[in-house]
Amino acid sequence: MNPWLLAAIIAVVVIAVVIKRMIGEPVSARDLFVAPAILTGIGILSLLKRTDLTGTDLTWIITGAVFGAALGALRGATVQLVGKGGVLWQRYTGRTFLAVIGTLALTAGFSFLAVRMGMHENARPVQLSIGVSFLGESLVVARRGLVSGIPFAPARSR
Repeated sequence: MNPWLLAAIIAVVVIAVVIKRMIGEPVSARDLFVAPAILTGIGILSLLKRTDLTGTDLTWIITGAVFGAALGALRGATVQLVGKGGVLWQRYTGRTFLAVIGTLALTAGFSFLAVRMGMHENARPVQLSIGVSFLGESLVVARRGLVSGIPFAPARSR
């Protein structure tokens, strides 16, 4: 697939998710986990296709994925969860956007450090970074939702 087309598709998906969550949306397990799983899968597949990755690259990629998931989890702790219409709803708050800004700054610093320490500049797929970050957020939102006792919304039929 054309890299520009793939980047455009990913950008549209991420923007759509953010807009929906700014407005507020019912929380369903499907909505929480499908997009992060797809993005993470695309990132992993692109890594598997590469033949030029070094041990240093893989170390930084794995560390970056764990770091990204942790930052996503931090962001997930800022998402507002409420009961509405008998189901759980989520909405991004001002604190969520502050967490996003902090995440972007920390991720940029991490990437700079990784390259300075020997990782090839284009070794880590953007899809993997975005996917694991949203996965970390989703895991925290799901756990908080389960603890709240408010039922998740049923998955919408597509």
